[in-house]
Amino acid sequence: MNFDYLIFQKINNLANQCLWFDKLMIFLAEYLIYFMTAFGLIYLFFIYQKQWKEFIKPIIAIIFSRAIITEIIRFFYYRPRPFLTHQVNNLVSHDISGSFPSGHITFIFPLIYFVASVNKKIGLVFIVLGVLMGIARIYVGVHYPLDIVGGIIVGVFSAWFVEKISPRIKFLK
Repeated sequence: MNFDYLIFQKINNLANQCLWFDKLMIFLAEYLIYFMTAFGLIYLFFIYQKQWKEFIKPIIAIIFSRAIITEIIRFFYYRPRPFLTHQVNNLVSHDISGSFPSGHITFIFPLIYFVASVNKKIGLVFIVLGVLMGIARIYVGVHYPLDIVGGIIVGVFSAWFVEKISPRIKFLK
């Protein structure tokens, strides 16, 4: 048995033991992303109101991370979701798309990167919430731990990459 699945079991086996905790984890896994995205983009919009090019960078990084890098990885490597290959406590319905890397995490971590780069305290709160979202995705049965770690790496790399190449992109100068 591999380490990734062992950690998955430890977290997912906590499900269906406490109704209010299950509901909290479902919220974190499914809906927290919307609140973080709205707050993060509104926050960055106000920080960069007179510098629209700076505000565009996180949006480009999110698109690059989630819609391009994640889909390229999933095209070449299909990892079935836990509920397709194992008996799990499955608390949410999900399609059978690839599990690696986590799309939620590859979406939110570029935003976290940019929020943290302008405000370390809010950034730290976002990092904690992002990690909790990842743990919740494991808890509800739709991701393995390495899907979350891979998503964090893809998301942070994408944000860093966009930040580094932006001086070379004409419309972002």
